Amino acid sequence: MQTSSLNAAGLNSALRLIRAIVRALPMCALLTHGSATLAQAYPSKPVRILSGQPPGGATDYFARMVAQKLNEIWKQPVIIEHRPGASGSIAVELTVKSPPDGHTLVFVTAGQIVINPHLLKLNFDPIVDLAPVAFLVHTSMLLVTHPSVPAKSARELIALAKAQPDKLNVGSGGNGVPTHLAAELFMSLTGTRMTHIPFKGAGPSVLALMTGDIDLAFGSLPATQGPARAGRVRALGISTAKRSQAWPDLPTLAESGVPGFEMTSWYAFFGPSALPKDTVTRIHADIGRIAAQPEFQERLSSEGAEHEAMTLERFAQFIRTESARWAKVIRERNIRAQ
Repeated sequence: MQTSSLNAAGLNSALRLIRAIVRALPMCALLTHGSATLAQAYPSKPVRILSGQPPGGATDYFARMVAQKLNEIWKQPVIIEHRPGASGSIAVELTVKSPPDGHTLVFVTAGQIVINPHLLKLNFDPIVDLAPVAFLVHTSMLLVTHPSVPAKSARELIALAKAQPDKLNVGSGGNGVPTHLAAELFMSLTGTRMTHIPFKGAGPSVLALMTGDIDLAFGSLPATQGPARAGRVRALGISTAKRSQAWPDLPTLAESGVPGFEMTSWYAFFGPSALPKDTVTRIHADIGRIAAQPEFQERLSSEGAEHEAMTLERFAQFIRTESARWAKVIRERNIRAQ
């Protein structure tokens, strides 16, 4: 009798469990459908892309190229919002503090992610507080001199600088910006000493070079190739590891007497660190498809830029490597912010 009672109790318990599972099935299906719907619904409202640079420069140009195409894909407005200041860190901090739903992204230059943390006192850590979303492009830099400088190649410039320590003036867009770091890396690798003259932006630096107020500078290929081709400045070499399609006859600095020299400016998209993985994957894939279009790549090439299709894992590792690299240069060269 006791055994029969136990068997009946076990049967009743099993029946209750089955009924509970059956009742829960519609809810599980609803939740699954709801999750899928939420994933498919992104973006559900306008997306803003913050920029730490003012309108009109390369950052603005590249960001608008992508935003225009995302408008078409997402069927939602994609708005570029400029928040310059603090070497681009204001835009980054606003992104860090924004809701992690993918509707606020930031389009950055290399300096905002891998240089500023080693020069400025920030309220955030870009590597920890941001999620890498999509790498877009590298742009080359040119080493350019005023035509009056008696050096027709990088090797001749190195010899001149060694013969006259501290006499040559090298300009940049400001203390700690990529063009300054390029000059410091050049001096470090060549054992030369030149006097650094910082300006408030890349434009004034290039202008000072054209007027002869400084002797040489590093400048982005888009900003300097026009004056160089017009003969207003002299291009001695390009900063990338390989020659640029935009100027294939110009040698790299690495093949011109500065082994190991490699420097690019790069541009990429980030979001808040808590962005859901499926949202990051969606944005990454959509931007990747845009950047792979031949017409898009032709426009980049005309500006001396080159897209690199990085996986998210490769992108994250690239950021860590770049940060460590420039931290070393900043420390060894005793570079200070403006």
